[in-house]
Amino acid sequence: MNFPWKPIRLNPQQTLALGFAVIIFLGSFLLWLPISSVEGRTLSYIDALFTATSATCVTGLIVVDTGTHFTYFGQIVLLFMMQLGGLGFMTMTTWFAIVVRKRISLREKLVLKESLNQTNIEGIVRLIKNVIIYSLIVESIAAVCFTIRWSFEMPFGKAVYFGVFHAVSLFNNAGFELFGGFRNMTLYVDDIFINVVSMVLVILGGLGFIVLSELIDYSKTRRLSLHSKIVLSLTAFLTVLGAVVIFIFEYTNMHTFGALSLPDKILAAFFQSVSLRSSGTNTVDIAGLRQATQFFMIVLMFIGAAPGSTGGGIKITTFAILIGAVLAMLRRKEDVVLFRFRLGQEYTHRAITVTLMSLLLIFIVTMLLLATQEHSFLMILFEAASAFGTVGLSMGLTLQLTITGKIVIILMMFIGRLGPVTMAYALQPKNKKELFHYPEGKMIIG
Repeated sequence: MNFPWKPIRLNPQQTLALGFAVIIFLGSFLLWLPISSVEGRTLSYIDALFTATSATCVTGLIVVDTGTHFTYFGQIVLLFMMQLGGLGFMTMTTWFAIVVRKRISLREKLVLKESLNQTNIEGIVRLIKNVIIYSLIVESIAAVCFTIRWSFEMPFGKAVYFGVFHAVSLFNNAGFELFGGFRNMTLYVDDIFINVVSMVLVILGGLGFIVLSELIDYSKTRRLSLHSKIVLSLTAFLTVLGAVVIFIFEYTNMHTFGALSLPDKILAAFFQSVSLRSSGTNTVDIAGLRQATQFFMIVLMFIGAAPGSTGGGIKITTFAILIGAVLAMLRRKEDVVLFRFRLGQEYTHRAITVTLMSLLLIFIVTMLLLATQEHSFLMILFEAASAFGTVGLSMGLTLQLTITGKIVIILMMFIGRLGPVTMAYALQPKNKKELFHYPEGKMIIG
C-alpha cells in the first residue's frame, strides 16, 4: 500500500532537540498533576513547564521551593529529569539498547556523536558504556558520603533520600536542592565535608565524560589527548582565578564573607568559583555580592564547562581557541597552537561562530527581559547569562518573573543546553552543496 506522504527524516540535531522537548513536556505534565504538589498548593502549567525545563536542561533556576512545594513523587520526577538531562536521553536510550543486546544503528551513533560533542563515531558505544558506569559509581559514592554526614542531623531514611537526590543534582550540575526556604546550601557555608564533596561532584560533572574516561585509563595509556589537557588546565586556572577574585572582592562584604573566618572565606570563595562551571549551587547570598563580583561571575558563567559534560556555556575549549587565535594574531603567526599542536582553521571558525551566536542570544534575551521586567540591568543580564550557561544562580529575579519573562527564560535554558549552533542546525532546512565559489575579496580590519 502506497501512502501519499513521505516519512519525515530528522537530522541528528533535530532528533536531539525533539528528544529534549519530549522529556520536558512529559515532565511538565507530571509536575502539573496534583500528586506532585503538597496538599493545599497548586502549580500553574507555566511554572510546571519552567521547572521541567530547568531540571531537564540541568539549570537549577526555580520558581517554587523544591523542598517544600513538591511531594516525594514530584521530587522523584525531578530526579529522573536531572539524570536524563545531564547524561542525555540518547545516552540512556543507548544503554538500554546495549542491555537488551539491540544493535546500535549508524543513525543512532550519529545522534550520539552530536549529543556528546564528538568529532566522529569511532568508539562511541564504548564511551556510552563508560559514561553510565562512571556516573553511577561517582553518584553512589557521593550519595553514601552525604548520607553519613546528614544522618547526624536527620532520620537515616531521610538522610539516604537527601544523599541520593543531591548527589544526582550536583554531579549533573542541576542545582536543585531540598533544604527549603530558597536557601540553597547557605546552611553549610562553613561545613568543609559537604563543601568538598559537592565541589568534587561539580568538577567531575563539568570535566566531561571524555576527560573522565582518559583520566581513568591514564595508568594504562600514560597519555592525555589535547582536548583533555586543555580542559584540565583551563578548569584549574579558571577555578583558582575565580576563587581569588571572589575572595578579594567579597573579603569585607558583611552580606557575604565579612562575618566568616579566614578558612571559611577561602572555602566559600572556592565553592562559588566551582559553582560557576554550571552547578547553580551557592553557599552565600548571590544578591548580596558586590556588583563587581556579580559581573565577574557573568563572564565565568558565559565560558561554562567542558564539551560533552553536564555543564553549559560556550565551553572551555571554545574559550581556549579564542585566546589562542588572539595570541597567534598578536604574534603574527598563521596557526593557532595549543600544547604544541596546530589547530585547523575550522576550529577557529567554529569557536568564533559559537561565541558570537551566544553573545547575540544573551543580548536579545537581555533586551526582551529589560522590556518586560522592572529590574536593574545587572540583575537581568545575570539571569540571562545564568540561563544560557545552564548555571542556575540568580540574584532573585527568577521568583519575580512575569509569564513573558518565564517563557523567555524557558527558551534560553533550552537553547543553552543544546547549544546555539546545534539549535541553528536543527531549525534550518537541509544544506545543499555549493557548486561554485565567489571571487576572493579584500577589506580593511581594525
